[in-house]
Amino acid sequence: MPNVNHYTGLAGYSHDRPVKAGVLLVNLGTPEAPTARAVRPYLAEFLGDPRVIEYPRWLWQLILHGVILRIRPARSAHAYGRIWTPQGSPLRVGSEAVARALQQTLAGRRPGPIQVALAMRYGQPSVTDQIEQMQRDGVRRLLILPMYPQYSATSSGSVLDAVADSIKRLRWPPELRFVNDYHDEPKHIEALAQSIERWWATHGRGDKLLLSFHGIPERYVHAGDPYYCQCQTTARLLRERLKLDESQLLVSFQSRVGRERWLHPYTDATVRELAAQGIKRLDVACPGFAVDCLETLEEIAMQNRDFFIAAGGEALRYIPCLNDSAEQIDSLADLVLRHTQGWEEFAPDYDARAAQARQRTARDRAHARTR
Repeated sequence: MPNVNHYTGLAGYSHDRPVKAGVLLVNLGTPEAPTARAVRPYLAEFLGDPRVIEYPRWLWQLILHGVILRIRPARSAHAYGRIWTPQGSPLRVGSEAVARALQQTLAGRRPGPIQVALAMRYGQPSVTDQIEQMQRDGVRRLLILPMYPQYSATSSGSVLDAVADSIKRLRWPPELRFVNDYHDEPKHIEALAQSIERWWATHGRGDKLLLSFHGIPERYVHAGDPYYCQCQTTARLLRERLKLDESQLLVSFQSRVGRERWLHPYTDATVRELAAQGIKRLDVACPGFAVDCLETLEEIAMQNRDFFIAAGGEALRYIPCLNDSAEQIDSLADLVLRHTQGWEEFAPDYDARAAQARQRTARDRAHARTR
C-alpha cells in the first residue's frame, strides 16, 4: 500500500518566520446575508452538529433535512433582516470589534509578539482557516477563548471539537491551551454590574431586572452539563454585586426549540407572567452573550418586548451586551494573561532580541545537520 500523507501542507509557511503566541476568540457564527439562501447552509452546519442536537443521527438527519431546513431558513432570514446593519451581521461586527480591542490592549500590556484572531464555530471565518493562517503567521503557542461565559457542551464543547478537528490535520500543531468558561470571574461580574448601573443611570431603573440566558434541553444538564449551575452562579454573583434580592433580579431561559423540556422558566412565558402581575417596566439583560446578536436584538428586544406589551406591560427595556466596552476588554485581557502564564511571549519582561537570537541559533544548527 502506498504511504499516503493526510496532513495539511500550509502554503506560505516558513521556518524562518519569527515565533509568535496567539489568542483565538471563537463565537457562534452567523450567515453571510439575511436571506434564506444564505441562512440554510449556516443552519445546516449549526443544527447538524451532534453537540447541539443529541438525537440519533439517522433520525435527526431526516428531521433536519426533511422538515426544518425546508421551513426555518425563511423564518430565520426574516429575523436576521430585522437586525442586519450596513456593516453586516451584528454578531460578526461586534465580535470583530472585541478582537481588535483585545489586540490593542494586550499590545499595550505586554511587549511580546501576540496575535489575536477571531473565528466562528459555524460559518466564516472558520476555526480551521484561522488556525492555519495563524500557523502561517508563526504562531506556535495558541490560547483558545470561546466567547461563552458559561460552559456548555453545546457551545464551548463544540468549539473544542472544531479545534481538535483542525489541529489533527496539521503536521506541526501549536502548543494549545483552552479557556473552559469565565462565568464567575470577578472582573467579568464587575463589568456586567457596571454596564447595568450605567444603563440605569441614563434610562432609569425598571420595576424588575430579568437575566435571560440561552436555553438547552434539560436532559443535557442531567447528563452532566454544568451550564445551568454556571448561569445560576453568574446570576447570584451579579445579584449580590447589585444589592438586589431574588424578587428584584430574576432568571429565565430563552430560544428553546422542539417539544422536549428545556431549562426553565422560559423567557417568553416569564415576561407575559410579569406583565399579568402588574409589572409595567421590565429591564432585561443577557449575560450569557458576549456581544449582541439575533437572540438579544431580535428575540429579546423585539419579540419578547411585544409579548410583554401585549400581556399588559408598558415597556420592556433591553440592556445591551458588554460588546467591546472597556470593562469587557479589560476583563478578557486579564483572563488571557492568567491562562498564558509561563509562555515567553506573554511575559512582562519579554526580550524580543534575545528570543530572535535563540531562534536563529536553533535554525542554523538544524540547517547544519541537514547538509
